Amino acid sequence: MVESGVEIKFEPFKEVIIMEENYFSSLDELARFTSIIAGGKPIGLYWAEGVAFIYFPLPASTEIVAKELIENKRVYWTFVAYALMSQYQPVIETKEKIIMPIINVSSNPLFRKVALWLKDQSSRVKVNV
Repeated sequence: MVESGVEIKFEPFKEVIIMEENYFSSLDELARFTSIIAGGKPIGLYWAEGVAFIYFPLPASTEIVAKELIENKRVYWTFVAYALMSQYQPVIETKEKIIMPIINVSSNPLFRKVALWLKDQSSRVKVNV
């Protein structure tokens, strides 16, 4: 077996900047919202730490965003929508018969941290409503 000399490194993001977030009081509301913003196209949600969510990253198509991504290990999410979901289930169906898959991303440390942050935000939203 010949060594190729390729080095493999793991360099996770150091920071996630969430520019806008919206808490939904129910999973059904989140599913309806997600279906509408996707224009009725199939789309799914992510799940970790008791939170179902969807996020929209800022594309790294500009020099400034690419520099933040590569040099500072910083990623920008323009919008995150979420609802609490205590137990993971692979699919949900709303009363309007919207069927939405949910992907368990709890094996990913970044998604777990984001989910915990969102859960903390949801408790603040509930207090202020």
